[in-house]
Amino acid sequence: MDHDRIHSRKPTHDIERWSTGVIESVGTRDGHCVVTVGADDGGQVELTVTLAVRDLFVGRLDIDDGESPVGERVWYRERGG
Repeated sequence: MDHDRIHSRKPTHDIERWSTGVIESVGTRDGHCVVTVGADDGGQVELTVTLAVRDLFVGRLDIDDGESPVGERVWYRERGG
């Protein structure tokens, strides 16, 4: 399975290839993490990442342990992007 990319901090490379948005929900499906992002262009994007990537980007957000990442800004690339 191809996975999408997501960062909790502004990327330092190929910045024109990344989009920004705000996390609307985080869940799991078929052993993967599904992150719904409200894109800055007004659309909504569903990203699929590994659980390890979820732990990584959520751990880097400026939130307290156990606090929901909903409402936090992220940078993302859909697979193939």
